[in-house]
Amino acid sequence: MISATALILLSGLLLGTLTRKLRLPHIIGYLAAGMLIGPYVLDLLSPAMLSVSGDIRKMALIIILMRAGFSLDVADLRRIGRPAILLCFLPATFELLAFVLFAPSLLGISRLEAALLGAVMGAVSPAVVVPRMTALMEQKRGTAKGIPQMIVAGASADDVYVIVLFSSMLSLVSGGSVRLSDFLQIPVAIVLGLLGGILVGFVVSVWFGKISMRRPVRLLIVLAIAFLLVTLEDILSGSVAFSGLLAVMSLSMTLHAREEKIAADLASQCNQLWTGAEILLFVLVGASVNIHALAGAGFSMTGMLLLGLLFRLFGTFLCVLRTPLNHRERFFCLLTETPNATVQAAIGGVPLAMGLACGDLVLTFSVLAIILTAPLGAFAIDCAAPRWLSDDSGQQT
Repeated sequence: MISATALILLSGLLLGTLTRKLRLPHIIGYLAAGMLIGPYVLDLLSPAMLSVSGDIRKMALIIILMRAGFSLDVADLRRIGRPAILLCFLPATFELLAFVLFAPSLLGISRLEAALLGAVMGAVSPAVVVPRMTALMEQKRGTAKGIPQMIVAGASADDVYVIVLFSSMLSLVSGGSVRLSDFLQIPVAIVLGLLGGILVGFVVSVWFGKISMRRPVRLLIVLAIAFLLVTLEDILSGSVAFSGLLAVMSLSMTLHAREEKIAADLASQCNQLWTGAEILLFVLVGASVNIHALAGAGFSMTGMLLLGLLFRLFGTFLCVLRTPLNHRERFFCLLTETPNATVQAAIGGVPLAMGLACGDLVLTFSVLAIILTAPLGAFAIDCAAPRWLSDDSGQQT
């Protein structure tokens, strides 16, 4: 695993630097590095590394959500209100609807299989979107209207909604049944995750306020607690719905609200950690992409992917309708809903592993979505942000 880690970091840095010089987002280089050294091309990564790849990706995601939480102000989210809540589920619902309506005729699958496919495609990638929005919050770009704050909130809760939908559709396609209580898990997981994070954040803020400790020790404590919150989600799975990732973000937000200087220091340290964590995350996402699955991709699949994306963008447009945002700012919000990567890499191969007839199709769609939307979405966000969002560094946010 030591040599595999070195290979991941070095190949990611090399191709990331190359893509930067080509004026492209560095995550394109990271994804390419992962696909190159992964099991489907050169096969240079050890089985031990691939077996823990999911856990490493989750740890990297925890770091970026912590970093986002340390920059989020509860007052901003309260001020944004309705659009932030709608972004948690409306874009994904519209994309799922597109697959249910059009995939059976375009791809020759059943309505249930189309719904399963739509559930996989419905999640925006927090790994692509959240770090970019966090950087915009730090630059005070678009923050006066709460644009990056709103998008971070939506991208973080969006995955909870989609994964519950995916689990329900998977049960139906495999011959099981779905109860109303399965769908009630969505708001329960969100609420319990937020409340759990707030409670833990309050306790940690009191602890940090009363006891002096070194900066790295504070970071290690918060990281350990964040990892435990995510582990708690796995422990409670099947009995109580709980979102560990939302708990991590609300923990960070509570620390920001109660101990702003400590939170700013922790955010700075998270920024340094993210340099390496980002490489690990996206190279391992790239390594999980079975590019051989693309052999089955055709014009109908690409067309369905684009059609689903159009429906998603329409759902996003409805979220930001009747808001103070101007046309450019609304179009920027649409761009942030385009990248797929994290969830698709995690669940895209599950139906195939279960032996479902639509398994190959779901895996191929996941790979196609990652390769097309993650780099293009990142590129579009990076290009549009400085042009379409106002510089609010001289204003109070």
